Amino acid sequence: MHDYIKERTIKIGEHIIETKKTVRVIAKEFGVSKSTVHKDLTERLPEINPELAKQVKKILDYHKEIRHLRGGEATRLKYQTQLVKEKPVQPLH
Repeated sequence: MHDYIKERTIKIGEHIIETKKTVRVIAKEFGVSKSTVHKDLTERLPEINPELAKQVKKILDYHKEIRHLRGGEATRLKYQTQLVKEKPVQPLH
């Protein structure tokens, strides 16, 4: 494994511990794909730093546990925003 991959993997692991952000958000911040972040955290990190990997796994498991709630909220907000843009609210008389 290349040194830059090891460094990125550790940085991503430490970042997720500090911020508790999702894989999607971290991928944007680091300029890599969600797949890369996921592979770094689940496959590479346990080889490089097993203790950090255990802490990261807890956060990933939590995000997985609540993803159905987060997804529902995102969909609700999306359609709420679309309705506001498409049809202005009429004042009540």
